[in-house]
Amino acid sequence: MIPAAFDYVRAGSAAEAISLIGEHGEDAKFLAGGMSLLPLMKLRLATPSVLIDVGRVRDLSYVRDEGNHIAIGALTRHRDLETSALLGRECGLLRAVAAQVGDNQVRHRGTIGGSVAHGDPASDLPAALLALDAAFVLQGPSGTRSVPASEFFRGFLETAMTPDELLTEIQVHKRGAAAFAYEKFNRRAQDWAIVGAVAARVNGGTHVALVNMGSTPLRATAVETALAQGASAADAAREAAAGTEPPADLNASPEFRAHLAQVLVRRALEAI
Repeated sequence: MIPAAFDYVRAGSAAEAISLIGEHGEDAKFLAGGMSLLPLMKLRLATPSVLIDVGRVRDLSYVRDEGNHIAIGALTRHRDLETSALLGRECGLLRAVAAQVGDNQVRHRGTIGGSVAHGDPASDLPAALLALDAAFVLQGPSGTRSVPASEFFRGFLETAMTPDELLTEIQVHKRGAAAFAYEKFNRRAQDWAIVGAVAARVNGGTHVALVNMGSTPLRATAVETALAQGASAADAAREAAAGTEPPADLNASPEFRAHLAQVLVRRALEAI
């Protein structure tokens, strides 16, 4: 399908992008790689009157060592995460998950910031960032603020960002050689996950996050509690669907997704 008509402007910097979004208001949308927004526009599920292209704002594309954490520019492409030596040493989970996003074309065009800002519960990286207790840096006319991942995803395709804010950076603590695993089930390698499960060792405990088991990326808190109380991987995984509301669609029923969550969580826990 063809998107509805829109105007197009290109921002040369983050400051200019924020100025433009303030000028054009809530009917404007930021465009980075376009891997999330353009499909919605083609389906007429999103009809922005203005697209503000931030794809060439180079100062928002980086992976940097900031001492106790790694700073990732919002316009860093998935391929750059997949090949980052720094992430390989200090946060292998993000590198591994980025390598499973879509296909090569998607990874060379899509950005981590676009994936996060879109807030799709079927996306891989938002769940990984949730498991890692990441923080998201937002910049707007009123200044800069940091929002923890646990408070960022509000509802289906809804986040804590206001219409005049731009996601500029993602911050994750260094994990060194801490164990991690990502298991997902899909029909083809480049498809969205029907269900996915992230498991990571964080601060002496185990964090588990779920993909496509509700209206947002979710932490499997019942699994984490069971593990903290000494349950085995298999026993803890039986709690994977607790408190979730898996969707029904052409790919799977809620019951099948609940079953997949238990299987994938068990595999991820056994892997670490």
